[in-house]
Amino acid sequence: METKEQAKWYVLHTYSGYENMVKDSLEKLVENNSLEDYITDIQILTEQTIEEKNGKRKVVTRKLLPCYVFIKLIYTNHIWYMVTNTRGVTGFVGPGGRPLPLTDEEVRRM
Repeated sequence: METKEQAKWYVLHTYSGYENMVKDSLEKLVENNSLEDYITDIQILTEQTIEEKNGKRKVVTRKLLPCYVFIKLIYTNHIWYMVTNTRGVTGFVGPGGRPLPLTDEEVRRM
């Protein structure tokens, strides 16, 4: 079996506004199918900003990259099938819909 050190970050493309639903669905998929050894982390990049509306200031959480979910996994055809068939996921970011892992430098920048 492969180890968690071999897991790499990939990017999933989702429908607009479905990012949180996709993250929740993937977390349930991992839990229900005991995939903790293959899918180790799921993230949506967000930032906190202060918005002023009608003279009131409010802290708002915004998505840095809407329509994208970051997932750390060990890639297999079975995992690809399960992830891409999750409701709201349009596919992996990469040539021909096949996943292309992020480089260590790209991960550090985020």
